[in-house]
Amino acid sequence: MSETKKKEAETSSTAAASVAAAAPEVLSELRGQVGCITLNRPRALNALSLGMVRELMRVLLAWRNDPEVLAVAIRGSSKEGAFGAFCAGGDIRFLHQAGSQGNPQLEDFFTEEYALNHLIHHYGKPYIAFMDGIVMGGGMGISQGASLRIVTERTKMAMPETAIGLFPDVGGGYFLSRCPGRVGEWLALTGNTIGAPEAVAAGLADGRLAAADQPALWEAMAQQRFADGAAVQNWIASRLAADGGPGIAARAQIDHYFGLPDVSAIVSALEAAGEDDDWCRATVATLRQRSPLMLFVVLEQIRRARAMDLADDLRMERDMVRHCFYLRPGQSETLEGIRALAVDKDHAPRWNPARIEDVSPELVQAFFDSPWPAHAHPLASLAG
Repeated sequence: MSETKKKEAETSSTAAASVAAAAPEVLSELRGQVGCITLNRPRALNALSLGMVRELMRVLLAWRNDPEVLAVAIRGSSKEGAFGAFCAGGDIRFLHQAGSQGNPQLEDFFTEEYALNHLIHHYGKPYIAFMDGIVMGGGMGISQGASLRIVTERTKMAMPETAIGLFPDVGGGYFLSRCPGRVGEWLALTGNTIGAPEAVAAGLADGRLAAADQPALWEAMAQQRFADGAAVQNWIASRLAADGGPGIAARAQIDHYFGLPDVSAIVSALEAAGEDDDWCRATVATLRQRSPLMLFVVLEQIRRARAMDLADDLRMERDMVRHCFYLRPGQSETLEGIRALAVDKDHAPRWNPARIEDVSPELVQAFFDSPWPAHAHPLASLAG
C-alpha cells in the first residue's frame, strides 16, 4: 500500500471511529403507529449506561401519553447492524469504577434503572421486546416487563450475577420467582444460560421467531395500519411460534434439589448424588465457583420475592444492591467479582467468605435490612 493510500485509510478509520463514538446509544423514532427503539451500543453488546437508562425513560414517558403511538417495540443492534444482540446487562466496568471511587452516579444508576424496569412492567401500552442474541442482567430488566417477549434461535438468556458477586436484580426476584417449580432458584443461583425453548418453558418468553425473519417483520410493522395497540400486539403474536420446543432438561432434578431448604442442603445433596450423576456433578461444580455469600443472599431473595409485588421486590433489591457495594467497606463481593471477570480478567475471585460452609446467617440477613426509612426510600413512589 502506498503511503498516500495508507494515510487515507488511517484517516477513514479515525473518522469512522469518531462517528461511532458520537452515535446516540439509544435510537428512537415513530414509524407508522409504533414507537421503535434500537439499543445502539453494539461494541459493548448494548450494555446499559446511565445515559441509556435516562434516554429510555425519557422516550417511554413521552410516548406513554402520545395518541400517535399505539405500541412500542425494542431491539438491540450488533456490529453487523440491527438485531444480533439485545442487551448484555448493565455496564459492569462503570459499576466497578463508580463503586471503587465513591462516584454518586452509582446510586443514580440503580435507582433510575429499577424505576425504568417498573415503568415497563406497568406501561399501559403494548411493549414488544425482540430478545435476539444475548439477553442478560439489565437486558432482562428491560424485556421481562414486556407484554410480548420474542426469542430466536440465537437467544442466550441468563441472570449470571452470582458469578460477579451480585444478585439477579432489575426485578429478577419477581420474575424468576414466578418461573415454574424451582426453575427460578436454579437460574438465579447457577447463572446458567438458556436458549429459546427453555425461555418459553420457563415463562420468560412468549414465542419464537426465526432470527432471519426479524428485519422483515420490523419493517412490515411500521407499514401496517392498526385500530389500537392490542391489534399491533396481536398481529405480531400471530407470526410467532408459541411452542418453544423440548423445554427444560433435568426439570425433575431442578425441582428436587433447588427446592431444598438452604444452600448448604442443596450443595450437600448435589455432591452426594454427583458420584453417579453428571448433571448433579456439573451443577455443584458451578455453584462452587460462585460467590458463597451471594448464593445464600440470592436464595433468600427469590423466596422472599414470591410473596411480593413488583414494587416491593424492586425496593428490596435497591436495599440489597446498596449493601453489595457498601455493607462491608473494602470487602465488596461485587467489586471483587467484577475485578476478576472484567478488570484484571484473572478469573480468580477472592470471595469472602471463601467457602459455602463459612457463610453466617447474620451476614445474609444484613443484606435485607433497609438503609432507608420507608418514607425516604429511593423507590418509595413505586406502586404495585
